[in-house]
Amino acid sequence: MIPPVTIIVVHPRERRSKCTVQPLRQQPGFQFYKHPRFPQELMGYVRLGLGGPVLSTADQDSGLLVLDGTWRWVEPMERLVATLPIRSLPPLTTAYPRSSKVSDNPDGGLATVEAIYAAYRLLGRDTTGLLDHYRWGESFVELNRSFWPQGIDESLGSPPKSLDHPQTESPTA
Repeated sequence: MIPPVTIIVVHPRERRSKCTVQPLRQQPGFQFYKHPRFPQELMGYVRLGLGGPVLSTADQDSGLLVLDGTWRWVEPMERLVATLPIRSLPPLTTAYPRSSKVSDNPDGGLATVEAIYAAYRLLGRDTTGLLDHYRWGESFVELNRSFWPQGIDESLGSPPKSLDHPQTESPTA
């Protein structure tokens, strides 16, 4: 079965030069919207976010909605999709170098492309091309290899072989 398209809603002030999902605009299976626009129909979708149950194989037929922007911008965006079920990711480590003079990032915060890649891996979806244009892609996969259901693959683009026994231990820092 082909999974539903992944919807990415980008905050209008998100700089394209720092937008990690910009290259995904060229890939099939993704629809982009500029906040405050959202698709009319979101039945069967879950939203990647904080505070929900961890994404699991029970969600593999669901569509994914992802909000893209800085943490202070994403919080108000969440209000427009407050009725959508939230799914979280396990405590992964970002490879994206972060520094902010304005605010702290929440613990466990990931670059948007990292979150999408992780969700696809956990759902057994094809990850081909997701990290191709992400400078820290290989580092992200390696930093979190204990979380991928079968460990790290030779290629960043191969889907998981099995989702039966995902590991849930925390990586060491």
